[in-house]
Amino acid sequence: MSLWHSVTPLSTTFKTSECTRINLPTQLLPVSITRRRLGARHIHKISASSTVRCSAMAIDEGPTSSYLQLQDSLLYSQAFWVSKSIIAWNVNVGDGSCYLYGSKNAALSVANDQIQGGEVKIKLEASADRLPEHVIEKFPHVQDYKVFKVPPALDVKSLLKYQLAVAIFSSDGKCTSVTGMQLPGVLDELFSYEGPLGAIFTNDVVSLYLWAPTAQAVRAFIYRDPTGGHPLEVVQLEEFNGVWSAKGPRTWEGNYYVYEVSVYHPSTLRVEKCIANDPYARGLSADGRRTLIVDLDSGTLKPERWDNLADEKPNLLSFSDISIYELHVRDFSASDTTIPSDVRGGYLAFTFLLFSVNFFLKDSAGMLHLKRLSCAGITHIHLLPTFQFAGVDDEKDKWKNVDFKMLETLPPDSDEQQYHITAIQNEDGYNWGYNPVLWGVPKGSYASNPNGSCRIIEFRKMVQAINSIGLRVVLDVVYNHLHASGPYDENSVLDKIVPGYYLRRNADGFIEHSTCINNTASEHFMVERLIIDDLLCWATHFKVDGFRFDLMGHIMKRTMVKARSMLHKLSKEKNGVDGPRIYVYGEGWDFGEVSKNGRGINASQFNISGTGIGSFNDRIRDAMLGGSPFGHPLQQGFVTGLSLEPNDYDNGTKSDAEHLLAVSKDHILVGMAANLKDLVLTNYEGQEVKGCEVSTHDGAPVAYASYPIETVNYVSAHDNETLFDIVSLKTPIKLSVDARCRMNHLATSVIALSQGIPFFHSGDEILRSKSLDRDSYNSGDWFNRLDFSYTSNNWGVGLPPKEKNEKSWSIIKTRLADPSFKPQKSHILAALENFSSFLSIRYSSPLFRLRTTNSIQARVRFHNTGPSWVPGVIVMSIEDGYEGVPGLSQLDPIYSYIVVIINARPTDALFTSPALRGRNLNLHPIQMSSTDDIVKDSTYDSSSGCFRIPARTTSVFVEPREA
Repeated sequence: MSLWHSVTPLSTTFKTSECTRINLPTQLLPVSITRRRLGARHIHKISASSTVRCSAMAIDEGPTSSYLQLQDSLLYSQAFWVSKSIIAWNVNVGDGSCYLYGSKNAALSVANDQIQGGEVKIKLEASADRLPEHVIEKFPHVQDYKVFKVPPALDVKSLLKYQLAVAIFSSDGKCTSVTGMQLPGVLDELFSYEGPLGAIFTNDVVSLYLWAPTAQAVRAFIYRDPTGGHPLEVVQLEEFNGVWSAKGPRTWEGNYYVYEVSVYHPSTLRVEKCIANDPYARGLSADGRRTLIVDLDSGTLKPERWDNLADEKPNLLSFSDISIYELHVRDFSASDTTIPSDVRGGYLAFTFLLFSVNFFLKDSAGMLHLKRLSCAGITHIHLLPTFQFAGVDDEKDKWKNVDFKMLETLPPDSDEQQYHITAIQNEDGYNWGYNPVLWGVPKGSYASNPNGSCRIIEFRKMVQAINSIGLRVVLDVVYNHLHASGPYDENSVLDKIVPGYYLRRNADGFIEHSTCINNTASEHFMVERLIIDDLLCWATHFKVDGFRFDLMGHIMKRTMVKARSMLHKLSKEKNGVDGPRIYVYGEGWDFGEVSKNGRGINASQFNISGTGIGSFNDRIRDAMLGGSPFGHPLQQGFVTGLSLEPNDYDNGTKSDAEHLLAVSKDHILVGMAANLKDLVLTNYEGQEVKGCEVSTHDGAPVAYASYPIETVNYVSAHDNETLFDIVSLKTPIKLSVDARCRMNHLATSVIALSQGIPFFHSGDEILRSKSLDRDSYNSGDWFNRLDFSYTSNNWGVGLPPKEKNEKSWSIIKTRLADPSFKPQKSHILAALENFSSFLSIRYSSPLFRLRTTNSIQARVRFHNTGPSWVPGVIVMSIEDGYEGVPGLSQLDPIYSYIVVIINARPTDALFTSPALRGRNLNLHPIQMSSTDDIVKDSTYDSSSGCFRIPARTTSVFVEPREA
């Protein structure tokens, strides 16, 4: 079928998952959108091969077709100006010649086989040379392109402000090929800049600096108010070597500004006057309409004792001591009736500690819950995006709401709840926030006033309050894409300042969308610089303690390594923060145009190994739960009944299911040993193999980490169904809710007791449900509710939204309609105690938090391995040394030996091991004192080395040191 199909209307808008919408450039319209499911989220991918243009090229037949296609070639940017002296283009010159054209007023066109409208015409020299190695390293996707040399005397810097094109002419003087240019390579070579950017404050002066080397003119409009009114001043910025600047009085502080950038924009083929915020904005008006002129060092913006916070942070001896709890700012308190309604869902909800209620001091329900988790061992709160994002209006009076009391009257399997929620989903106060507009400013909708400096002060108070209860703060950063592009979208910023530079483009010059929409290009110098500057700002001015990188694999490894290094160079003495205590981790998925190092060495799971940067371990998630987020929802895993309690999913023969269970067990063992690639263990066949020699279903190595802190183990995150929901989906429909709850406990216990960094989604510990919603990014408070009164887990609040769940409604409806699926308060409280117990066990011994690869290899052993294993049972031992005795060093002053046994079977399990005979093992004191009477039935016989473990139970045995 021809690429060029009938053209759809220009106003077409496409909804994506976390990205609220895609506003396509005026020339680019989709023929089809391919849905791709990641472990991270639903995303929509628009590929270059699935596009048409609103132009003459839409006509693919007739005698004038070749002329029309040549005319339309200026819409493409297939040539790459990679350095001052080289243009790369995948074209054959033959016996013809190549010319570079430029037009300052963007008047280039094709007519009569000639290029018209240009003031500049430069002959280029075709060369047989290969592109230089440094160019290939930066742009590997053009490594086989032809080289065209630029005359050395050409004033390249001035020419880069023009509309540019290169054209091939045949020997008889006719134009046979023409295309626009991609400029990041030459811009990086000529204009890389490390000086000041944004608003810089000195005693009496505010200076504005903007990097915009392709701009023809830049003006700043200074306003008194956040909206409306006439500008107080219009200031013309002056340029020096690509940086535009202006100075103004200190009285500008507290006012607002926007830039007007006159610049050629390749998406419209015109010189546009773009109205944009400062990319280095540190404050905004509501909805980011204007940039606030704000000095983050001002004492008026600092809460009491803010400058002392670095010395008051919770103690963190090693990254191996980290446990992470993922939380959405709005989820935390939107339903918390113990705090005033005007602060629910915002930053200040975290500050309700020991506040007065009827003359008594008490904590809010949410903060009391976080205190419990902190006491149990959670060290870090990972906040979903808190930068300025699109999809939620900053001004709360514009939000639409649904009557929850009405929704509560509807049946648990009704489709009416989702109908009412989705009817207003783009006009309510809810969104996960993966729609970046400006990375360096706190989101306004979470503040009590989105204008002025309120959001800055309240964000700092939130960080301070969370730290005060023993928890550090991690920010979820989304540097892999931007919500908007082009010269007109009100949420577009970077693509208005230097069009075609900040966003990664394909071979035809169109923006890549594999992440979601508008992929950014960290391989470009000033993109990398902006990312690192932004991280340093959050670390120093907001004193956050870690960063989780969304789709980290779309960022270059070099950028990630440099970012971590720069953060770790920060010090209390110079910067007011303890940089070496800042933890960095992210999603190392390898897909899209960056996969297999397609745009340079990217920060994928395998590439990031050895850097000390963490990445999410999806292998242990899939092995425990079953299948993957792409697979059939009923596909079972180790803790959801695979082989032992089969559901209606066809796993093949009984032997096939048993084989899958054994393979899943091996994946879990590798994960429990921190997913270390060189760790040696015995696999299900009885062979000694390294972690990297254990394979996934598609042949990829399971293990990839070099150090324990590089593995973030998890079974549940904000993406996909909650842990309780996935267990409820995959287990046999007649299973009791008691059994499902114990499976929930089993899954969280594996994560809590594994080497590496444990990660939990908020609500894992209280059986949180989203009514089986697989992608609740825009499902409102109704489906995302957290109840810290422990009255309800939010199960059965209606069929989840149709857009992402309809294909599974039939199996979902059966479960939601069955009242036996819904847990009671007693189940929720038991889950919380169980979760807290396993965290406390983790922190009762350093043996669960080993710091080195060698230590894990020397101390951790897995039993019940090989072909004769007891199916559904995992046995792990951790050995310590003795002071003054050769061999292993002593790490734990209390316990010398630990055995963890995980029984996923529906019946009691017996396991006997000669290697574990003759020890003085007792059930862990925390389990002995718990209210879980089932685990107390666990036994160990020293003379035989035989353990008896109750069904669906994790038991921990410890050998105390002699007094």
